[in-house]
Amino acid sequence: MTTITQPSQEVSGSVQDRTRLYVDGQWVASAGEGTIDVLNPATEQVIARVAEGDPADVDRAVAAARAAFPAWSALPPAERAVYLRRIGEELAAHTDELAELMSADVGTPVEIAKAVQVGLPTFTFGNFADLAESYDWAGREVGNSLVVREPVGVVAAITPWNFPMHQVALKAAAALAAGCTVVVKPSEVAPLGIYALTEIVDRVGLPPGVFNLISGPGPVVGEALVAHPGVDAVSFTGSTRAGRRIAEVAAADVKRVSLELGGKSPNVVLDDADFEAAVADTFGMCFLNSGQTCAALTRLLVPAKRLEEAEQIAKRVAETWTAGDPAEATTLIGPLVSEAQRERVRSYIRTGVEEGARLVTGGEGSDQATGYYVPPTVFSGVTADMTIAREEIFGPVLSIMPYEDEADAVSIANGTDYGLSARVWSGDPDRAMRVARQLRAGQVTINDGAFNPAAPFGGYKQSGLGREGGEDGLAEFLETKAIQR
Repeated sequence: MTTITQPSQEVSGSVQDRTRLYVDGQWVASAGEGTIDVLNPATEQVIARVAEGDPADVDRAVAAARAAFPAWSALPPAERAVYLRRIGEELAAHTDELAELMSADVGTPVEIAKAVQVGLPTFTFGNFADLAESYDWAGREVGNSLVVREPVGVVAAITPWNFPMHQVALKAAAALAAGCTVVVKPSEVAPLGIYALTEIVDRVGLPPGVFNLISGPGPVVGEALVAHPGVDAVSFTGSTRAGRRIAEVAAADVKRVSLELGGKSPNVVLDDADFEAAVADTFGMCFLNSGQTCAALTRLLVPAKRLEEAEQIAKRVAETWTAGDPAEATTLIGPLVSEAQRERVRSYIRTGVEEGARLVTGGEGSDQATGYYVPPTVFSGVTADMTIAREEIFGPVLSIMPYEDEADAVSIANGTDYGLSARVWSGDPDRAMRVARQLRAGQVTINDGAFNPAAPFGGYKQSGLGREGGEDGLAEFLETKAIQR
């Protein structure tokens, strides 16, 4: 079995060279001379270097994608599906190696990385292969018109560092299934999984120019991609602030833009719920990936009369989420991805204390001598006007918020600029559904419902535009044409 290239965690003499870019089916040198260090967030050591690409690299990649588009878009969808399915099979075959790589790159505990960092993109490539085969490409009759869907063209996929391969899969697999060609710009903070994915793309023989990889900083490479006249659509996942800038730049050419942005998601525990189970379950979605998850349930809404009980449960459960070496199979929570992210989270913790929230457990300190760790942290008595209740922290920080009645709970849940995800707990399925329908969020889970990677993912309000995953995600990369006869 072919080995996935992965960096040694040792610095001396073994820093991985990943400074080539993938353009037109070849690994090529960057036009720029700079490189970017990639650090293991648990050891703080340099484990790789990637190219610091520049606009000339973007020009080459977009030109390759445009040249490849006619033949790829004309390929029968079932044949495009063959390539996607092979990529998914390769990911599955290398799950253990890739999980170790992602653990070193992002800091995700290795056992969780197998299921999430590798498992989700494996599913996604296979799912879009299935959709490419089953989608109604023939179109539909509307009066004297035949309404068909066609690929939008060249897609710029700009992805974040928290779930690198998963975010690329959601964009690239959907775009490729639709018949588009892609230029991927991964985050320079955690790009190694995307390099490994690109090696797989190359190995399965995807035609030259269909998939291209350019590494580099967002303000340089990302901005050049978004502004490029040869790009037809931009799919971005990241902060709301960066999403606004992308929308602004793309507007100059009226490009299609899909944005998956931030969240401040509520977990609403109604007064008839299994209280212990509901409060305890919060931590799986709040602390996953050290809280670096856009859909994290970071606001726990509980009846005011049971606030103290919620605090006791939360303290007990949170303190079982001990931070540790992400390479160890027993670790539940690893480091944050970088020193900058750790300081960001610490600043929010300080702000929470300063604004009067009660610190139930956790805080700024860490028991680890090295690594960008922040302990699982819980605040209580958090009010809607507090910064930690309004802004996305992107770290292992939970805010417990009391409410008076059901209407108040819905009001607090919806009282945010975001609307990405939510959860409702109730012993009455009809009541839970009634409340779920009132929540302004793109995904709402009732009780312990499982995450469905085939369902559309995206948000309301400042959580973004468009959807990823499933048939809705495929549609983001299709144009509609009406042919009158």
